[in-house]
Amino acid sequence: MADNTFNAGTPNPGPEKPKSNKNGLIYGILIAALVGTWGYMYYDKSQTSKEIAIKENQLDTITNSRNELQAEYDAAQARLDDLISQNSRMDSLVKSKDKEIADMKGRITSILSNKNATAAQLAEARRLIEELKSRTEGYVATIERLEGEKIVITGERDYARKERDSVVVVKDSLGKRVDLGSVLHASNIKLSPINVRKNGKEEVTTKAKRADMMRVSFDLDNRIATTGDKEIYVAITAPDGSPLAVEALGSGRFTLEDGTEKLYTVKKTVSYAAGGVTPVSMDWKQNSDFKPGDYAVEIYQDGYKIGAGKVNLKKGGLF
Repeated sequence: MADNTFNAGTPNPGPEKPKSNKNGLIYGILIAALVGTWGYMYYDKSQTSKEIAIKENQLDTITNSRNELQAEYDAAQARLDDLISQNSRMDSLVKSKDKEIADMKGRITSILSNKNATAAQLAEARRLIEELKSRTEGYVATIERLEGEKIVITGERDYARKERDSVVVVKDSLGKRVDLGSVLHASNIKLSPINVRKNGKEEVTTKAKRADMMRVSFDLDNRIATTGDKEIYVAITAPDGSPLAVEALGSGRFTLEDGTEKLYTVKKTVSYAAGGVTPVSMDWKQNSDFKPGDYAVEIYQDGYKIGAGKVNLKKGGLF
């Protein structure tokens, strides 16, 4: 009986409240946050990939434009070099504009060599290339007016025929034809009188009495000419107008593009590498003394004069 009374006076606690609902809410929030983070990362990655694709496409477009401009620029330079090699008047006309053309070429080269060139810079290069081509055609028109010649550039430019109003001429009596574009161009031409001392040391002199030989030096170039051996002829003219040519010393005759013959002082076979600049040096030593006055030098290849220069030898004296 006593036990029953004690139990009746003590309150009976109810069942504990479950915590599962609270934990579930926290898990839900965490899962939602994780899903949101993944979604944002996926969206950000997608946007980044799109931006990269756009930039790559822009870069490809600029690269293709630069490559096209480079090819167009090379063709424009080859066209100008070809015309200069055909006509001495063209050479002198272009030389009078050397500074302008050099500045123009320098700017074009600077832009095309810049891998990070902008679209605006490439547009500038295109404008300059078009101006270079326009000037080249202007030079042609000027030469036609001055010379009374009409220079006709054929599409194939494979052969040459013997006519002044055509870019093709007959090379020799056998009918062998030559592409005018393959004719080399001589630049940096120097005609130097050389004094050879007893110890073999050489020095340039201006005194006719001290000159032992003449040295002709120049550079050969042409963007179109192919690699191979090129026969180069040098004709030196004395102050009295007579050619320096002695058959016993290696001189002879060669045929010009118009079919006539000309005496040459010395000749040399040069191994030319396409697209580059080949330096050439040729010496002439005669049995008699050199006379004072103006000496002229002309350089020929395939019957065409490709360059000229001169030097003055003073009379000299005791010293």
